[in-house]
Amino acid sequence: MLTVRDGRDDLGTTVTSFMSVSLEPPMVLAGVASSSYLAEVLSRTDRWAATVLGAGQRALAGRFAAEGRPSARLLLASEPHHRGELSGALIPESGLTAFECETRQRIEAGDHTLFAAEVLATDYAARDRQPLIRVNRRYLAPS
Repeated sequence: MLTVRDGRDDLGTTVTSFMSVSLEPPMVLAGVASSSYLAEVLSRTDRWAATVLGAGQRALAGRFAAEGRPSARLLLASEPHHRGELSGALIPESGLTAFECETRQRIEAGDHTLFAAEVLATDYAARDRQPLIRVNRRYLAPS
């Protein structure tokens, strides 16, 4: 899940493409539909947060993937969350891990924009649960 603060508003989405790309410096890559308002915001705002959700968080992922979704503040109203110190983005406290990131490169790729970002900080890490993974439009059952 990716979140970003845009002035007074907070935006977020469930991303289907997120991966590690470098260890030194630590970098990740997130894919966002180029036609989305979120891609527009990320083109002018370098800092954002990424949260890796756990296997039991399908409902939260669904709320952030829904068409016409409201502000991330409203979507997280019933979830424990805080603002990242470096990004100002909303970070749910119930995921597996959360990163605060700064975009270093934007790459147009088909109908998506890839945001390659340096990880500025790891907000937290929980190692005792399985991640939420989606393949071929379906969530995988935890093993």
